Amino acid sequence: MTALPVFTLHQGTKPLLVSIPHCGTHIPTEVGAQLLPLAQGVPDTDWHLPTLYSFAKDLGASILQANMSRFVIDLNRPTDQTNLYPGQDTTLLCPIDTFDKEPLYAAGQTPSQAEIDRRKALYWQPYHKALAQELERLRLQHGQLVLWDAHSIRSVLPRFFQGTLTDLNLGTGGGTSCDPALAEAVLACAKTATAYTSVLNGRFTGGTITRQYGAPARGIHAIQLEMTQSTYMTEAPPWSYQPTLAEGVQPVLRQMLDLCVNWRF
Repeated sequence: MTALPVFTLHQGTKPLLVSIPHCGTHIPTEVGAQLLPLAQGVPDTDWHLPTLYSFAKDLGASILQANMSRFVIDLNRPTDQTNLYPGQDTTLLCPIDTFDKEPLYAAGQTPSQAEIDRRKALYWQPYHKALAQELERLRLQHGQLVLWDAHSIRSVLPRFFQGTLTDLNLGTGGGTSCDPALAEAVLACAKTATAYTSVLNGRFTGGTITRQYGAPARGIHAIQLEMTQSTYMTEAPPWSYQPTLAEGVQPVLRQMLDLCVNWRF
Protein backbone atom coordinates (compact mmCIF):
# COMPACT_ATOMS: atom_id res chain seq x y z
CA MET A 1 0.00 0.00 0.00
CA THR A 2 1.06 3.59 -0.43
CA ALA A 3 0.01 6.94 0.92
CA LEU A 4 0.25 8.49 -2.53
CA PRO A 5 -3.23 8.99 -4.01
CA VAL A 6 -4.12 6.90 -7.03
CA PHE A 7 -5.05 10.06 -8.93
CA THR A 8 -5.10 13.83 -8.71
CA LEU A 9 -8.29 15.67 -9.68
CA HIS A 10 -8.70 19.37 -10.40
CA GLN A 11 -12.36 20.28 -10.77
CA GLY A 12 -13.00 22.98 -13.33
CA THR A 13 -16.03 25.05 -14.27
CA LYS A 14 -16.32 24.43 -18.02
CA PRO A 15 -17.73 21.45 -19.97
CA LEU A 16 -14.34 19.81 -20.51
CA LEU A 17 -12.54 17.02 -18.67
CA VAL A 18 -8.93 16.22 -19.57
CA SER A 19 -7.98 12.68 -18.53
CA ILE A 20 -4.27 11.75 -18.40
CA PRO A 21 -4.17 8.05 -17.46
CA HIS A 22 -0.57 7.21 -18.38
CA CYS A 23 1.42 10.10 -16.88
CA GLY A 24 1.99 8.40 -13.52
CA THR A 25 5.48 7.23 -12.54
CA HIS A 26 4.92 5.81 -9.05
CA ILE A 27 5.23 2.07 -8.41
CA PRO A 28 4.01 0.96 -4.95
CA THR A 29 6.53 -0.99 -2.93
CA GLU A 30 4.67 -4.30 -3.07
CA VAL A 31 4.39 -4.09 -6.86
CA GLY A 32 7.98 -2.94 -7.29
CA ALA A 33 9.14 -6.04 -5.41
CA GLN A 34 7.57 -8.19 -8.13
CA LEU A 35 9.15 -6.33 -11.06
CA LEU A 36 12.58 -6.58 -12.63
CA PRO A 37 14.91 -3.58 -12.05
CA LEU A 38 14.41 -2.10 -15.53
CA ALA A 39 10.79 -1.31 -14.59
CA GLN A 40 11.94 1.34 -12.12
CA GLY A 41 12.78 3.63 -15.03
CA VAL A 42 9.12 3.42 -16.21
CA PRO A 43 10.15 3.96 -19.86
CA ASP A 44 6.64 3.69 -21.34
CA THR A 45 5.27 6.68 -19.42
CA ASP A 46 3.34 9.42 -21.21
CA TRP A 47 5.98 11.84 -19.96
CA HIS A 48 5.31 15.47 -18.93
CA LEU A 49 1.71 15.65 -20.14
CA PRO A 50 0.49 17.49 -17.00
CA THR A 51 3.09 20.16 -17.79
CA LEU A 52 2.23 20.25 -21.47
CA TYR A 53 -1.49 20.60 -20.70
CA SER A 54 -1.07 22.99 -17.76
CA PHE A 55 -2.87 25.70 -19.77
CA ALA A 56 -6.10 23.65 -19.59
CA LYS A 57 -6.83 25.00 -16.12
CA ASP A 58 -6.92 28.50 -17.59
CA LEU A 59 -9.62 27.27 -19.97
CA GLY A 60 -11.70 26.11 -17.00
CA ALA A 61 -11.20 22.41 -17.66
CA SER A 62 -11.29 19.65 -15.08
CA ILE A 63 -8.09 17.59 -15.09
CA LEU A 64 -7.80 14.00 -13.86
CA GLN A 65 -4.31 12.54 -13.86
CA ALA A 66 -2.95 9.19 -12.72
CA ASN A 67 -0.14 8.98 -10.19
CA MET A 68 0.56 5.25 -10.61
CA SER A 69 2.69 3.91 -13.45
CA ARG A 70 1.04 1.95 -16.22
CA PHE A 71 3.40 -0.88 -15.17
CA VAL A 72 1.17 -1.25 -12.07
CA ILE A 73 -2.01 -1.42 -14.13
CA ASP A 74 -3.07 0.16 -17.41
CA LEU A 75 -6.02 2.46 -16.81
CA ASN A 76 -6.81 2.56 -20.52
CA ARG A 77 -7.27 -1.20 -20.94
CA PRO A 78 -10.51 -3.15 -20.37
CA THR A 79 -10.62 -5.33 -17.29
CA ASP A 80 -11.73 -8.33 -19.37
CA GLN A 81 -8.38 -8.15 -21.26
CA THR A 82 -10.05 -7.74 -24.68
CA ASN A 83 -7.60 -6.62 -27.37
CA LEU A 84 -8.72 -3.14 -28.40
CA TYR A 85 -6.96 -3.51 -31.75
CA PRO A 86 -7.70 -7.06 -32.96
CA GLY A 87 -4.91 -8.53 -35.02
CA GLN A 88 -2.34 -6.06 -33.72
CA ASP A 89 0.08 -6.39 -30.84
CA THR A 90 -0.74 -4.59 -27.60
CA THR A 91 0.23 -4.60 -23.94
CA LEU A 92 -1.94 -6.11 -21.21
CA LEU A 93 -4.05 -4.73 -18.38
CA CYS A 94 -1.10 -5.52 -16.10
CA PRO A 95 1.76 -5.26 -18.60
CA ILE A 96 4.30 -8.07 -18.59
CA ASP A 97 6.72 -6.41 -21.00
CA THR A 98 7.76 -2.97 -22.22
CA PHE A 99 6.94 -1.42 -25.57
CA ASP A 100 10.31 -2.80 -26.71
CA LYS A 101 9.31 -6.33 -25.64
CA GLU A 102 11.64 -6.35 -22.62
CA PRO A 103 10.21 -8.55 -19.82
CA LEU A 104 9.03 -6.79 -16.68
CA TYR A 105 8.96 -9.99 -14.60
CA ALA A 106 11.27 -12.92 -14.09
CA ALA A 107 10.24 -16.09 -15.90
CA GLY A 108 7.20 -17.66 -14.25
CA GLN A 109 6.58 -14.61 -12.03
CA THR A 110 4.00 -12.67 -14.02
CA PRO A 111 0.94 -11.47 -12.04
CA SER A 112 -1.60 -14.12 -11.07
CA GLN A 113 -5.31 -13.48 -11.56
CA ALA A 114 -5.58 -12.79 -7.84
CA GLU A 115 -2.84 -10.14 -8.11
CA ILE A 116 -4.49 -8.60 -11.16
CA ASP A 117 -7.81 -8.45 -9.28
CA ARG A 118 -6.05 -6.83 -6.30
CA ARG A 119 -4.57 -4.11 -8.51
CA LYS A 120 -7.90 -3.57 -10.23
CA ALA A 121 -9.55 -2.89 -6.88
CA LEU A 122 -6.77 -0.66 -5.57
CA TYR A 123 -5.82 1.34 -8.66
CA TRP A 124 -8.03 0.82 -11.74
CA GLN A 125 -11.42 1.14 -10.10
CA PRO A 126 -10.71 4.33 -8.09
CA TYR A 127 -9.50 6.18 -11.21
CA HIS A 128 -12.52 5.10 -13.22
CA LYS A 129 -14.91 5.91 -10.39
CA ALA A 130 -13.47 9.42 -10.19
CA LEU A 131 -13.68 9.75 -13.96
CA ALA A 132 -17.31 8.65 -14.09
CA GLN A 133 -18.30 10.91 -11.20
CA GLU A 134 -16.63 13.98 -12.68
CA LEU A 135 -18.20 13.34 -16.06
CA GLU A 136 -21.61 13.09 -14.43
CA ARG A 137 -21.03 16.29 -12.42
CA LEU A 138 -20.16 18.21 -15.57
CA ARG A 139 -22.98 16.62 -17.56
CA LEU A 140 -25.56 17.63 -14.98
CA GLN A 141 -24.13 21.13 -14.85
CA HIS A 142 -23.75 21.75 -18.59
CA GLY A 143 -25.88 19.17 -20.38
CA GLN A 144 -23.08 18.41 -22.86
CA LEU A 145 -19.33 18.10 -22.37
CA VAL A 146 -16.13 16.83 -23.96
CA LEU A 147 -13.88 14.18 -22.46
CA TRP A 148 -10.35 14.66 -23.82
CA ASP A 149 -8.15 11.63 -23.18
CA ALA A 150 -4.53 12.79 -23.43
CA HIS A 151 -1.72 10.43 -24.43
CA SER A 152 1.75 10.50 -25.94
CA ILE A 153 4.07 7.87 -27.36
CA ARG A 154 7.46 7.57 -29.01
CA SER A 155 7.30 8.41 -32.69
CA VAL A 156 9.05 5.19 -33.73
CA LEU A 157 7.84 1.93 -32.17
CA PRO A 158 8.02 -1.03 -34.56
CA ARG A 159 5.99 -3.20 -32.19
CA PHE A 160 2.88 -1.09 -32.76
CA PHE A 161 3.29 0.62 -36.13
CA GLN A 162 5.59 0.86 -39.12
CA GLY A 163 7.79 3.86 -39.82
CA THR A 164 7.22 7.16 -38.03
CA LEU A 165 3.86 7.83 -36.42
CA THR A 166 1.66 10.79 -37.35
CA ASP A 167 2.23 13.60 -34.83
CA LEU A 168 -1.38 14.22 -33.75
CA ASN A 169 -3.56 11.09 -33.73
CA LEU A 170 -7.16 11.93 -32.91
CA GLY A 171 -9.49 9.03 -32.10
CA THR A 172 -13.22 8.81 -31.54
CA GLY A 173 -13.71 5.06 -31.45
CA GLY A 174 -14.08 4.99 -35.21
CA GLY A 175 -16.73 7.70 -35.02
CA THR A 176 -18.83 6.32 -32.16
CA SER A 177 -17.66 8.33 -29.14
CA CYS A 178 -18.14 11.91 -30.33
CA ASP A 179 -20.37 14.14 -32.46
CA PRO A 180 -18.84 13.73 -35.94
CA ALA A 181 -19.08 17.47 -36.60
CA LEU A 182 -17.01 18.22 -33.51
CA ALA A 183 -14.45 15.56 -34.41
CA GLU A 184 -14.03 17.00 -37.90
CA ALA A 185 -13.74 20.52 -36.51
CA VAL A 186 -11.00 19.41 -34.12
CA LEU A 187 -9.18 17.68 -36.97
CA ALA A 188 -9.44 20.82 -39.10
CA CYS A 189 -7.98 22.79 -36.22
CA ALA A 190 -5.07 20.33 -35.96
CA LYS A 191 -4.41 20.62 -39.68
CA THR A 192 -3.95 24.38 -39.42
CA ALA A 193 -0.71 23.60 -37.56
CA THR A 194 1.21 22.69 -40.69
CA ALA A 195 4.40 21.89 -38.77
CA TYR A 196 2.67 18.71 -37.54
CA THR A 197 0.96 15.81 -39.27
CA SER A 198 -2.52 14.85 -38.08
CA VAL A 199 -5.18 12.20 -38.62
CA LEU A 200 -8.60 11.19 -37.29
CA ASN A 201 -9.20 7.52 -36.43
CA GLY A 202 -5.96 6.32 -37.96
CA ARG A 203 -3.69 3.88 -36.12
CA PHE A 204 -5.04 4.96 -32.71
CA THR A 205 -8.81 5.28 -32.49
CA GLY A 206 -9.14 5.43 -28.72
CA GLY A 207 -8.75 3.04 -25.82
CA THR A 208 -11.06 1.94 -23.04
CA ILE A 209 -11.64 5.46 -21.71
CA THR A 210 -12.71 6.87 -25.08
CA ARG A 211 -14.85 3.89 -26.00
CA GLN A 212 -16.41 3.25 -22.58
CA TYR A 213 -17.30 6.81 -21.62
CA GLY A 214 -17.98 8.44 -24.96
CA ALA A 215 -21.79 8.56 -25.18
CA PRO A 216 -22.93 11.34 -27.51
CA ALA A 217 -26.60 10.51 -26.94
CA ARG A 218 -26.07 11.27 -23.24
CA GLY A 219 -24.09 14.41 -23.94
CA ILE A 220 -20.59 13.01 -23.36
CA HIS A 221 -18.30 13.42 -26.36
CA ALA A 222 -14.96 11.61 -26.00
CA ILE A 223 -11.85 12.32 -28.04
CA GLN A 224 -8.44 10.71 -27.58
CA LEU A 225 -5.28 12.46 -28.68
CA GLU A 226 -2.21 10.24 -29.01
CA MET A 227 0.64 12.58 -29.89
CA THR A 228 4.25 11.81 -30.70
CA GLN A 229 6.64 12.65 -27.90
CA SER A 230 9.07 14.11 -30.43
CA THR A 231 6.75 17.12 -30.63
CA TYR A 232 7.63 18.26 -27.10
CA MET A 233 10.40 16.16 -25.49
CA THR A 234 13.43 13.95 -25.98
CA GLU A 235 12.39 10.39 -26.80
CA ALA A 236 15.22 8.69 -24.89
CA PRO A 237 16.39 8.60 -21.27
CA PRO A 238 16.25 10.79 -19.28
CA TRP A 239 13.10 11.69 -21.26
CA SER A 240 13.68 15.42 -20.95
CA TYR A 241 10.97 18.01 -21.48
CA GLN A 242 11.99 20.42 -24.24
CA PRO A 243 10.35 23.82 -23.60
CA THR A 244 11.13 25.19 -27.07
CA LEU A 245 9.49 22.19 -28.75
CA ALA A 246 6.56 22.31 -26.34
CA GLU A 247 5.96 25.98 -27.02
CA GLY A 248 5.58 25.06 -30.68
CA VAL A 249 2.82 22.48 -30.20
CA GLN A 250 0.98 23.99 -27.23
CA PRO A 251 -0.88 26.61 -29.31
CA VAL A 252 -2.62 23.98 -31.43
CA LEU A 253 -3.43 21.92 -28.32
CA ARG A 254 -4.93 25.01 -26.74
CA GLN A 255 -6.92 25.82 -29.89
CA MET A 256 -8.37 22.30 -29.99
CA LEU A 257 -9.36 22.35 -26.33
CA ASP A 258 -10.75 25.87 -26.62
CA LEU A 259 -12.88 24.68 -29.53
CA CYS A 260 -14.18 21.84 -27.34
CA VAL A 261 -14.98 24.17 -24.45
CA ASN A 262 -16.94 26.53 -26.67
CA TRP A 263 -18.60 23.99 -28.98
CA ARG A 264 -22.36 24.37 -29.25
CA PHE A 265 -23.98 20.98 -29.77
